[in-house]
Amino acid sequence: MILFGNVIGTLGAAAIIFAYAMLQSARWEATRLAFSCTNAIGAGFILISLAIEPNLPSIIIESFWLLISLLGILRWYKDRSCKNRD
Repeated sequence: MILFGNVIGTLGAAAIIFAYAMLQSARWEATRLAFSCTNAIGAGFILISLAIEPNLPSIIIESFWLLISLLGILRWYKDRSCKNRD
């Protein structure tokens, strides 16, 4: 089970690093849906790994990372629905 946690956690970290690299290389904007989704998936994967091997500070930061990413996704849908009304 620990191997699974390490693999899923590493995939989550890779997703977050990828999203940040895309943002810093100006290939993605922070308001892009892909940025928030990739961050949410990454944080979710890391939280799964933390359920196997808990670490409270990491659980706290990844929970907030996931929450903020979900807020970004909601904002994207809200902005999109407002544009469709115009």
